[in-house]
Amino acid sequence: RVHPTYAQITHIALLFTRQTQGKRTLVKSASWYNLKRSLKRGVSVFVNRSLTLENIKCYGFDMDYTLAVYKSPEYESLGFELLRDRLVSMGYPHELLGYMYDPTFPTRGLVYDTTYGNLLKIDSNGNILVCTHGFEYLRGEQVDEYYPNKFIQRDDTNRFYVLNTLFNLPETYLYACLVDFFTKSSRYKNCMKGFKHCDLFMSHRSTFQDIRDAMDYLHDTGTLKERTLKNLDKYVIKDPRLPVLLSRIKEVAKVFLATNSDFSYTEAIMKYLLDFPSGSKNPKKLWRSYFDLVVVDTKKPLFFAGGTVLRQVDTDTGKLRIGTYTGNLQHGTVYSGGSSDIVCDLLDVMGKDILYVGDHIFGDILKSKKRQGWKTFLVVPELVKELHVWADKASMFEELKHLDIFLAELYQHLDSGSQECPDISAIQNRIKMVTYGMDLCYGKVGSLLRCGSTKTLFASQLLRYADIYSTSCLNLLNYPFSYLFRAPLVLVSLSCLTILEYHSTRPAYIGPMIPSL
Repeated sequence: RVHPTYAQITHIALLFTRQTQGKRTLVKSASWYNLKRSLKRGVSVFVNRSLTLENIKCYGFDMDYTLAVYKSPEYESLGFELLRDRLVSMGYPHELLGYMYDPTFPTRGLVYDTTYGNLLKIDSNGNILVCTHGFEYLRGEQVDEYYPNKFIQRDDTNRFYVLNTLFNLPETYLYACLVDFFTKSSRYKNCMKGFKHCDLFMSHRSTFQDIRDAMDYLHDTGTLKERTLKNLDKYVIKDPRLPVLLSRIKEVAKVFLATNSDFSYTEAIMKYLLDFPSGSKNPKKLWRSYFDLVVVDTKKPLFFAGGTVLRQVDTDTGKLRIGTYTGNLQHGTVYSGGSSDIVCDLLDVMGKDILYVGDHIFGDILKSKKRQGWKTFLVVPELVKELHVWADKASMFEELKHLDIFLAELYQHLDSGSQECPDISAIQNRIKMVTYGMDLCYGKVGSLLRCGSTKTLFASQLLRYADIYSTSCLNLLNYPFSYLFRAPLVLVSLSCLTILEYHSTRPAYIGPMIPSL
């Protein structure tokens, strides 16, 4: 039997730490050096599939979290407080008012199990990577108690709810708060599928539905939007580069805005973002003049399927005009509803001619790609944190990679006829330690994109449906509109780090930032 000692494993860890501290082989031979240079600029665009901007005839934009970037955690805190207060007004215990939003806990892409009240991080196949019950992290036998196979049927949408959007972050945290409160409260008996108080049973499914109803209430009544508009400086980032980007795009292509928000909210937000005072670097003009077409109330993802009736908006009153609009495109006019097919007809473009920019992996990217063949640009603001961790903790990623190599070397001279059984427990323990340390760097439930060396469901969807992605749509300013975003060659059968390309004259476009460790 082959027995690598703990000293050998520890030696590997120390070796890579010293190499990094000494700025020797690691940062020079691997791609972390280029990543750090690119990170300082903060303007990288990542590439999954090659895309030539010169072939794009039309650029489409979502509004919320794409053009209108909300300040974090201020905006999520507002959403959480409104959601929490709504539950209390519905009859939930007043003690819930003691919970405050913690931005280090929730992340996009978690799955809520409405049967057991657990928050799950899974991979694309449904294998469970992280499981929390309230704020308790379940491990080993605890997870087996709920999921003996450590696997879920994520297509069971009646039971499992995917929290894929940035709007879901307050909701995600509130699920954990409710489970935490009722579990710790002496008034309630903790059951597998809910909580019991005297003759009353409150299932996890019922609390899930109450939170969903509260979310719908906030959006239907406009409570969240109203509070946002009262203090735009606090909740919305105003960037003078935005009108510059839209103006430059409009010189070479058509531009449209397609948002689920209503006209009055869209009008207020876009005025704030684009109507700069006279005397500023941006010449004053109406926000609608930056777009060839503006569509509100799109009801995505339905917008990418059958859609709804296309109607004109009376911009003076904000009311919809009676009847279905069947005419040609009128510049300066705002439309409501419609579909992606109608947008193509009005702008006289085909699906392959459109680059659509949005933040919603399902509503914006997946549906526009699968149903219409649009080119897609996913906005992932969380990449800022991901990139910082990658650069600052490069030694941990390198150590994990070399532990994998060391593991492979133990089996190098063995085949199906070999009787030897290498003892890999020390390596496995070290891999677990490094993986745990990596996850802690991102937040309480780990990275948006990975759990150790395993891609999350969100990461898999990002790689599959987004042609390009970045921290902000404003990063397009750093590329000419003839630019070729070329995806690096990836051999599926090999496990190797993605090659990062760096151009000294302009920010790098980078191949997928999720390497195979």
